[in-house]
Amino acid sequence: MRRTLLFAGSLAALVFTAHHAHADQTLTFDGNVPTDGPDHFFIPFTVPDGTQEIEVLHDDQSADNILDFGLNDPNGYRGWGGGTSEDAIVGVNAASRAYVPGPMPAGTWNVVVGKAKIIASPATYHVVVTLRTTPTLAPQTDRKPYIASAPLETDKKYYACDFHVHDRESTDATPSLEDNVKYAESVGLDAMEASDHNTITQMDYMVDLQAKHPHLLIIPGIEWTTYHGHGNAIGATQWVDHKVGQPNVTVTGAVDAIHAQGALFAINHPALDIGTLCIGCAWSYVTDMGFGTLPANAVDAFEIESGGYRQAGFLFTHPALQLWDQLLDTGAHITAIGGSDDHSGGNDSGQFQSAIGNPTTYVMADNLSVAAIMDGIKNGRTVVKMQDIHDPMIEFSSEVAPVGDTVSARSTIFQAKITGGNQDGVTVHFVHNGQELSDDVPVTSDPFTISVNAAAPQTGEDRWRVELLVDEHPRTVTSHIFLKYDPNGPDPAASKNLVAGGGCEISQKQADSSLMWLIAFGSAGLLAARRRRRA
Repeated sequence: MRRTLLFAGSLAALVFTAHHAHADQTLTFDGNVPTDGPDHFFIPFTVPDGTQEIEVLHDDQSADNILDFGLNDPNGYRGWGGGTSEDAIVGVNAASRAYVPGPMPAGTWNVVVGKAKIIASPATYHVVVTLRTTPTLAPQTDRKPYIASAPLETDKKYYACDFHVHDRESTDATPSLEDNVKYAESVGLDAMEASDHNTITQMDYMVDLQAKHPHLLIIPGIEWTTYHGHGNAIGATQWVDHKVGQPNVTVTGAVDAIHAQGALFAINHPALDIGTLCIGCAWSYVTDMGFGTLPANAVDAFEIESGGYRQAGFLFTHPALQLWDQLLDTGAHITAIGGSDDHSGGNDSGQFQSAIGNPTTYVMADNLSVAAIMDGIKNGRTVVKMQDIHDPMIEFSSEVAPVGDTVSARSTIFQAKITGGNQDGVTVHFVHNGQELSDDVPVTSDPFTISVNAAAPQTGEDRWRVELLVDEHPRTVTSHIFLKYDPNGPDPAASKNLVAGGGCEISQKQADSSLMWLIAFGSAGLLAARRRRRA
């Protein structure tokens, strides 16, 4: 069903530069932005048979307001330019960045307008649509349909990934996809997700680029960007409507559409609330630490670090970890990931900007393929190095092997093996159901191993993770292993002194002391300024 919005305000007269259907036409629209209704509205126009190319010029006519622009054909999405001031061109064989070339069906098209930031009132717009019978853009023969590659490596191991990277198909970013791939290779990553804003046009360039770079896995994805939160559709190859508030467009519906194509849904920079400096960056669909109409168990992953810890994480990390724990308290299983949110191909130089690989997420996967990396996330087998690939590594395991992310047993012994952490100021602790277990234990050798003997709770399940700190700040954080009681299950810790109700005894290998008990995990709450939505 064609979705249009009837709104107060005038549409300027249509100015025709020709008098028959097969001549070029220019259509001009001026009007006031609706002050009520959903976050998006539509400017309809008619495209006659024989049209080969459409150009859209748009202007929000304000230094204070920001309007986003996109384009729909009679069948729906044809591109999303967001807050860029660039003109958009869509044709049969070519299109501007973030827009989709292809057949030009006759009928009603729509310029899509998003009310990203309205400060000055009345807000106005100026749009000029040119319909051409002869294309001006040369055919783009380098675009090809996305096809997943075969595994680049076949070993089961931890692979270093960045799940939040933008290229020029996000119109607020500058590098090409190949620029990003080359930089990711240079810093030692194994995989990188191209997560552009509300578009899938970056995937047109992945097949040839993947063949040229056989050691760096390019993961398809979308940053599902709204004015009240940003999500990450990891592995998505089909466009997902972001215009929440339009008929039949909801957060739950978007997540369902992501899952229906076999992709995963993550929350990006959930606690980054800095107002119009980063529009919609904080996940404000959260109400009372729930997800409103979106069940917490619909979320597959959670960005506990967005950008490297050194750049801004010291302000962002603790609120994100706290929110993650509160969502897990509902019984959801949500995997930890991190992403750089790089928009400059590794050339970010601002105080709060992070290059690709800052942070780095390690995923235990059966091989280096999109499917295997996604399975690793589903199973909760991730470790987030909060700064970059050079941070210490934690290998977190259970003596009773988990199925997915869950151990079913009467008890188990959890073990954390730390490598690269033998330096002053490095400590480690277990986190049990969101609470730190014991004082921080200094890492005194390389490798260094610490273990905990854990009894399964009689009801429900417990969750365990490991955190490594440098100078008392989080530097490496694992996802959780969940432990639930099976009366017929293994009981490897039976000979240990276990506190009733799921308590534990901590033992250290290559260390001198035994430590136990709980301390509260504190949080900090300021957030740093990041880039604006547009230059």
